Amino acid sequence: MSKTTTKKTKAPKRPEFRAEQYVVYPAHGVGQIVSIEEREVAGIKLEMFVISFEKDKMTLRVPTAKAASTGMRSLSSPDIIGKAMDTLKGRARIKKAMWSRRAMEYEAKINSGDLISIAEVVRDLFRADDQPEQSYSERQLFEAAFERLTRELAAVQEVSEDTASQRVQEVLTKRAAA
Repeated sequence: MSKTTTKKTKAPKRPEFRAEQYVVYPAHGVGQIVSIEEREVAGIKLEMFVISFEKDKMTLRVPTAKAASTGMRSLSSPDIIGKAMDTLKGRARIKKAMWSRRAMEYEAKINSGDLISIAEVVRDLFRADDQPEQSYSERQLFEAAFERLTRELAAVQEVSEDTASQRVQEVLTKRAAA
């Protein structure tokens, strides 16, 4: 009789998130875990993070086992915030591709949840007062990226969204004036 060793499969380790913690959900931005609850879905008990996105008046329930695969993450470190702000200071990189392709790339960057990628979209789509106006779709993408960036900046630096917005606007305006 041969001895076979079978590995026991452990239950997937749930990410270390807790109630009252701010997190980033890629498709929606910064939200706060209001509770961790158990729900029965299709006869299966699931443990879920209940995430509130107050500004959007939305509540999202994410199974704890799926949090990592959805891209849910903790807020960025101050180091990443610094890199994002440095990204804003760089020159805008506008590709010569058709707008529809660029728009899809910008949308993907915004929904990636990666703060540096979101800062790139803000940098590339920012228009100073003396520059040509944006199209409606450019403005929509800029505002979505700007809001994601400022919300995370506000949460990390523990300041109001208005203060975070002013800080980002100052960096962008200085760059445009240079």
